[in-house]
Formats: sequence, C-alpha cells, structure tokens
Amino acid sequence: MPPPRGTSAETLLAYAFSVRAFTATEAIDTTRLTRSTVLAACEELVRLGWVRELDDARAAGEYRIGRPARRYELDTAGGVVVGIDAGQHRVTVLVADLRGTVLGRAEGALGDSGLDVPVRLGVVGETVAAALLDAGVDPLRVLVSVVGIPAPVDAGGASPGDGGFWDRMNPGFADAVPGHRVVVENDANLAALAERPSSGDASFAALLSGERFGSGLVVDGVLLRGAHGGAGEMRVLDLVEGVGSSDGIGATARRLVAEALAAGDVPPDSPLAADADASVLFRAAHDGDPVALGIVDRLGDRLARVCVLLVSLLDIDRVVVAGAIAEPAGAVIDRARAWLDGAGFDPVPEIVASTLGADVVVLGAVAHAVDAVRAAPLSFALTTRPAVPAL
Repeated sequence: MPPPRGTSAETLLAYAFSVRAFTATEAIDTTRLTRSTVLAACEELVRLGWVRELDDARAAGEYRIGRPARRYELDTAGGVVVGIDAGQHRVTVLVADLRGTVLGRAEGALGDSGLDVPVRLGVVGETVAAALLDAGVDPLRVLVSVVGIPAPVDAGGASPGDGGFWDRMNPGFADAVPGHRVVVENDANLAALAERPSSGDASFAALLSGERFGSGLVVDGVLLRGAHGGAGEMRVLDLVEGVGSSDGIGATARRLVAEALAAGDVPPDSPLAADADASVLFRAAHDGDPVALGIVDRLGDRLARVCVLLVSLLDIDRVVVAGAIAEPAGAVIDRARAWLDGAGFDPVPEIVASTLGADVVVLGAVAHAVDAVRAAPLSFALTTRPAVPAL
C-alpha cells in the first residue's frame, strides 16, 4: 500500500518532480528532512516505482573525494498521461511521460459525424489506442487522461444539458478512454493552460478562433471557470453589433467568400472563385486580391470588437489568438490591431498569434494531466507491466 498523503515520501516526490537528478544531500537542503528520513523515503519511492536510483555521483563524474553520494531521479516511465483534443470534426491525442515529454501521437477524423455520439466515442477510443501504440505503452500505465471538448464544463466534468450540441460533445468518456482518472475540460480553458508559460504574469484570454470563438480566461493568475463552467463561452457575441455570432475566423471567412460569390463580386480569375477555404482567402489577400483584402478587413474589424468585449469586461492585458487559424490569419490580427489603435479605446490589449498552432488544446490537455498527477501522485498505483512492443 502506498504511504498516506502528507508523508515524507510525498514531500520528497514533490521535490523529485521539480528537479532532475539529485542526491540525498541536495534533497535534505531543500526539503529540510533528515538524512535518514530522505534515504528511507527514496527507498520507498523506488519500491513504488516513482523514483529510480542512478549511478552514484563518482561514477557520473560529479564527485571526486570521499564517500560517493547516492543519486536519484523521478522515474518518468513509471506511468504516462494522455491528452485528447476531441473537437467536433477531428480528434488529436498525445501520450506523454510524467514530465510532459511527448511519447506518441495519433489523429482521427470525425468528418460530419461528430454529433453522432457512438461514432464520436468510437473515434476517440480508436485514436487513443493508436497513440498508445505509437508510444509503445500499455493502456494500464495511463494515470490520467484529459479530454478537451468544445463545450462548457463544470468542476465535476459535466456540461450544462442543452439537449443538443453540448450534450453530444460531452457524452461521457470514461468507458472510451483509459486511465485511473479521466478528466473532461473545456477546450479553450486547456488552450489557456498551454499559453500560460508564454504570457507570464499577464491577465489574458486564449481565444480559439477557427470554427467558433471560445476563450479561456486567466485573470490575476487564476483560470476562470464560473458556476456552470461557462466562463469564456461566447454566445453573447450574437448580441454584439458588428459581430453577430460566435462563428470564428475560419467559419466567417467561408461565409463572407460565399456571400461575395453570390453577389457576383468575385472575378472568374480570382482564386476565391474556385475555393472558399480560409487558407485560400489569406493567400489571395497576401497576393493583393481586392475582394480578399476587403474580407480580411471585415474579419479584422470583427476580431477587434471581440477583443474590446473581453478587455472591457475583464481588464485583461492581452488576447492570444489560438488554434490552427492563428498563423495563417496574421493579416486579420494586424487589421484588428489597427482598428483598436484608431478606435480610441483605453487600455488597448496586446493581440498576438499563438505559436502552438493546431496543437494548443491537446498540449494544454497534457499539461493539465501532468498537473493532476503532481497534485496527488501517491493516490495512483503504478503498474510494472511491460510496454507493448512497437510494430
């Protein structure tokens, strides 16, 4: 049986998570535990599979005189975590070790079947299995799986019942996903966790901006959730003049191109005549296509209004435009900055593009899973079953 929480073993394990290789003396200096207590805790953690003993300091070339010190480090192979971005149309899964180093990856397509719950759960389960196989990891070694979904999620992992989209996005994943603990979280909140290291002490919004707007909000260092998990949901945009819906940059770009085509405003030789995808629009704007430039201006104005709403309500320092759309939509972000600079709003937030691309949610899911393990590691029993051999 693992020792109870709050013991010297837990103190030492918290220290092991925070450093790389360490000696008993280094652990004593930091934890203020006695030498005998530290050595006993190390032995216990080695037995439980959380810590492994390394070559002594002399063998490692770090010790020259006297009795060589015993060296230890966190055994990152003792268990793994799984991060899952379960969007409406695609599923991305990462398997990582206990420091968050990615070991395996897989992607699955839902296409237009993302609202079909059995299909959704089946694709999520298959994609997780493929990622574990890619990592060469037995499912029994999964400690925590975190599933990011495009719906509000309360502290218990439940979404408000709406009889439609939210129910289908969060049908319950415990039977489809391995792990001692399965955590469901809002995708924008996970994006905010992924963006936190790059934003320092700033209060900021991680604004998912592809098919829909959704924001993860960090104010004064605290991730906001709300009583029902709805903090950062953007349905209020239906009522904002000049915005009109929570459709994101990608979805709105396609709609505006379709409207321009229907109105006969797109010349036959324009790239927009053949393809209404947002990526085509942004390339056409970069090449000086006048219709594309006009649509980019409208998208930038719309994004700026969304940022004004966030800043006015929360007094945040920056908005991080996140998701796969962030990099190609650089011109939209530039237009939003110009709109804000000329609109007379004070303070004006910094608007930046995320550098994490389409993986922002799944990387946040991995970080959240690692945090969950670190918060109470001795509540998990590690398995010593061998890894699945790679094919």
